[in-house]
Amino acid sequence: MPTPRELLAARLRAALISAELDPARADVTQSADARFGDYQANAAMALAKEKRANPRDVAAEIISKLDVTGLSAPPEIAGAGFINFRLENSFLSTALSAMAKDDRLGVSRVAQPRKIVVDFSSPNVAKPMHVGHIRSTILGDCLVRVARFLGHDVLADNHIGDWGTQFGKVIYGWKHFLDREALQKDAISELVRLYREVNRLEETDETIKRVAREELVKLQAGDPENFAIWQQTVELSWREFEKLYTLLDIRFDERLGESAYNDALAPLCAELEKRGIATESEGALCIFFPTIPALEGKPAIVRKSDGGFLYATTDLATIEYRVRHWHPDSIWYVVGAPQALHFQQIFAAAKLMGIDSDMRHIAFGSILGEDRKIMKTRSGENVGLSEVLTEAVERARRMVEARSDKLPQEEIESTAHTIGLGAVKYAELSQNRLTDYVFSWDKLLALDGNTAPYLQNAYVRIRSIFRRAEEDADISAPILLDEPAERILGLKLLQYAETVPVVLDDFRPNILANYLYELANTYHSFYEACPVLKAPTPAIRASRLLLSSLTARTLSHGLSLLGIRCPEKM
Repeated sequence: MPTPRELLAARLRAALISAELDPARADVTQSADARFGDYQANAAMALAKEKRANPRDVAAEIISKLDVTGLSAPPEIAGAGFINFRLENSFLSTALSAMAKDDRLGVSRVAQPRKIVVDFSSPNVAKPMHVGHIRSTILGDCLVRVARFLGHDVLADNHIGDWGTQFGKVIYGWKHFLDREALQKDAISELVRLYREVNRLEETDETIKRVAREELVKLQAGDPENFAIWQQTVELSWREFEKLYTLLDIRFDERLGESAYNDALAPLCAELEKRGIATESEGALCIFFPTIPALEGKPAIVRKSDGGFLYATTDLATIEYRVRHWHPDSIWYVVGAPQALHFQQIFAAAKLMGIDSDMRHIAFGSILGEDRKIMKTRSGENVGLSEVLTEAVERARRMVEARSDKLPQEEIESTAHTIGLGAVKYAELSQNRLTDYVFSWDKLLALDGNTAPYLQNAYVRIRSIFRRAEEDADISAPILLDEPAERILGLKLLQYAETVPVVLDDFRPNILANYLYELANTYHSFYEACPVLKAPTPAIRASRLLLSSLTARTLSHGLSLLGIRCPEKM
């Protein structure tokens, strides 16, 4: 169903056409200040500048052609030439009734769905996932959820790091120092121990260094024993990764790692050289970009002088595979901002290869400790993701136990998981993805402020109204908006359908998070001003119950798009 903004824009477009003015200027935005209406348009100011006319005169000309019957009160001109709209209560009531009956809460599917591959998370085999994986994993999952809800055909691919020089050391350690009992108990910790042990020994023993390198060469040549060990390290690592993904309720359609493209690297380089896309420079095979100023003097190296391949080679082979097998319209890479140059080079190289898929690097900043430095353990190592999630659940459990001694233990556990994991996700998704943010336990688990527990608690409080009422909302009840707080809440609810699609405009889940926070605050003001169960008449009671139900549904649905669940009790 069309949103209020879309309906106003359509009316404005018709008025501009009637006035023989540019209809492309028919943009309508939500008003930042309710004193100036619900929506506003600045078309008159832009058009006046082009016509060298008075903006207020142009606004008056537009309004004379503008028919907003059944939608808005007569538009008003404000300031330098803004056109302000205030929606009619009858329109709001009708639109809210339609929203209440709609499983999608008024959010339309896109008119032209796209096939999108989303590359995110990408942990390295034989290494634990750490706090640095939070942003890619949680941001990528949210974008997948939103894109699918809007109707796009999305393929989530976890491009794991399962090939490289570290495997020579891991295989040598496996053959000489493996503790199988430790491997069964905690596979990744044991694999990390093996790697570190061999690394330590190599510092003083050149023989071990040479043999470890030979083990890698044997693996790359397809030696059956080494290949079998490598396969086990991949499967054992994935088993550990999958525990975390299951905990976070994150799923992938594919997990094609770097190794899947290994056989394609040499043929790719040969093809690039044959077509003149890549040329030799000081023994290395490079792709230069003379027509792109930002990449001048910054070639992508696809084969080193010693014959070895690099990430650029693997990434180009990956793009080629994805385009050939999945035919995507877009490929999104959810990877940290430090890789910006790499992706500029890769995307430019892919264009030279004739690949025309829309490729985006969805960059993000770093997570900082409370000392405002990159989050590390006291020993200087990356903080493990498993440890972060375990502590989040434990802290949430203590919070739930302190708030309620009536919940059975099983419900305390499930509620703690929902709150703790939701808090970690929301702390990520409520931030501008390009900024660094400080990871603070006290802040992310707070029951007030812009946090997941605050929103979850708002949902729980609304649901408790229906337990006390011993009835559900009647979705056929007329929605009455006679009180200012009722009207403000109704308008905010209708803006959910305008908010969700904007998330993908610049890949900003924080837009949705901030909307949900505003909605919870708006409902709180409504609840304070408008008694629900003790409403003055049955009709007003039914209307306020329906507004409450719509708010709970919207909070729950919006949080689900962020990958966050709502408990029924806290």
